[in-house]
Amino acid sequence: MSQNLMTRRLRPCLFTSYFRRTRPIPKATRAFSSTAPASQKEVAAREVTHDYERRVAQLEAVSPPAEWYPRIHSNQWERTTSRSLRKHCEGLKDGETDGTKLNVIAGRIQAVRTAGSKLIFLDLKQGKHTVQAIVHLNKLSNVGDESENTRKSFKTFLEVVRKGDWYEIHGHPHRSLSGEISILATTIPTLLSPSLHQIPETLEDAGTRARSRHVDMLVNHSAIQTLRVRHLVEKHLRDYLDDEGFTSVHTPILTASAGGAIARPFETEATELEGQKLNLRIAPELWLKRLVVGGMEKVYEMGPAFRNEGVDATHNPEFHICEFYEAFATLDDLMKRTEDLLRVIATSTRELWDTKPHQISASPEPPDFQYPFKRIEFLPALQEQLGPDHPLPDLTSDPTAATNNLLSICRSENLSIPSNPTLPRLLDALSSHYLEPLSAEQPTFITHHPACLSPLSKHFTCPTTNQLISARAELFIHGREIANMYEEENSPFSQRQKFLEQLQYRNIDGEGDGHKGVDESYVEALEWGLPPTGGWGCGVDRLVMLFAGRERIGEVLAFGGLRNVVGLGRGRR
Repeated sequence: MSQNLMTRRLRPCLFTSYFRRTRPIPKATRAFSSTAPASQKEVAAREVTHDYERRVAQLEAVSPPAEWYPRIHSNQWERTTSRSLRKHCEGLKDGETDGTKLNVIAGRIQAVRTAGSKLIFLDLKQGKHTVQAIVHLNKLSNVGDESENTRKSFKTFLEVVRKGDWYEIHGHPHRSLSGEISILATTIPTLLSPSLHQIPETLEDAGTRARSRHVDMLVNHSAIQTLRVRHLVEKHLRDYLDDEGFTSVHTPILTASAGGAIARPFETEATELEGQKLNLRIAPELWLKRLVVGGMEKVYEMGPAFRNEGVDATHNPEFHICEFYEAFATLDDLMKRTEDLLRVIATSTRELWDTKPHQISASPEPPDFQYPFKRIEFLPALQEQLGPDHPLPDLTSDPTAATNNLLSICRSENLSIPSNPTLPRLLDALSSHYLEPLSAEQPTFITHHPACLSPLSKHFTCPTTNQLISARAELFIHGREIANMYEEENSPFSQRQKFLEQLQYRNIDGEGDGHKGVDESYVEALEWGLPPTGGWGCGVDRLVMLFAGRERIGEVLAFGGLRNVVGLGRGRR
């Protein structure tokens, strides 16, 4: 990204300019010290017009850059926490100091408040907590033998310290006159790392926040809060599965075949495998089922997957997924596990929703997970929504006629028709329009999808509609897909046929390549015997969006979506 472009993007929200000096500071600026003549200081100040350069010049006037980032040594570094400081202040009256205990507080300056020329209050951030430090000129010691030196050092500190700097403060536990727990400094605070840019008071522009996540986190507490919610969600996912006897594994990310879902993969090459095309996986599914064949009856993985497709509010080409496979689990078992799991996560994050720190979102309140989720069957529910004027066709015996019929329905209802309108795409479009919104009020399982939508699941004939359907369920909450589960196809003969049928739709879409997409090694693994197995998958990012109250997937990713990550990778030129 060019320097000028970066400047234009950041200037409105961060600071006057984001110009980074690539040449040494002018000698006149670099040379002066705190004792330099006033006229020399004034000349240098006029030469430096940008915040970054002003800040560097200000610091260099006090000490060389090598001293701005001192090492810390373990024998002197026993940092006092806000909790231990509070304990030390127990029993102190307002305005009283415990001179028998020496504490060391370190943190990032959140606020600087002066009260005259001899008193300064600092708020230091320590993790989730803030500690107040009081630096009073008359209470300082060990800064020099002469009072004049003490005053000069204090004045210099007062001029240099600002929000965003990291400082170390030595002092005694103290309760201020207003009763606030504090540390009363006994020496001039020590700079550990300065902030060379001015931290803005507010930062609301979504693009700027995504491109400069570290600044976003410094300004908006909600950015950190969201990542903490993510940590809780992932922790309780793992804890639940571990407690239920599942084994966590890691399967290959870089493979010869993406496998496991219908999506366009990313392709690459390896220098050691000349001429061999490789894919980033789109799902760990086929690998995990191989492990079940090998005897691991309860197995799961949480990790990244990649799909070379669009970027929108709920999709990112790189995303995190959790999948588990359990031998002898039925569809009902999987839905019951899903309900139990979401209740566990909801309980752990309820406090975050109740307090709503900094009003992190205006999204809907979290749903009530205490009752069994609503269940609707795909085809009967779709037929009910379409009404008697649009009877659904037989989806199996004549796919071409069925496709034309669904196209006619979409046109008559003025629905958006997907590009390359294959039978699966049309059914998916109808589901998005008619069925998924039914989950607006409460969590809803959509079950028994048409067979063509689920090439890796068990198929059977519905006794009500006489259509070929799958033993599958999708969970939707607030109209958004959260989890997908089905009884796995374990017949190698049926699975090979379903792979071929899946390829036919890819060829229609212009994405297929003959029999290339048939994973023969997976089919061969099924020949060794996969027991009746239930499989479950969940997009972790969407689950975090649900419990963090976020509307866009980029907000729950540490560095935003793909466009932001690519922009950061290019750096500043």
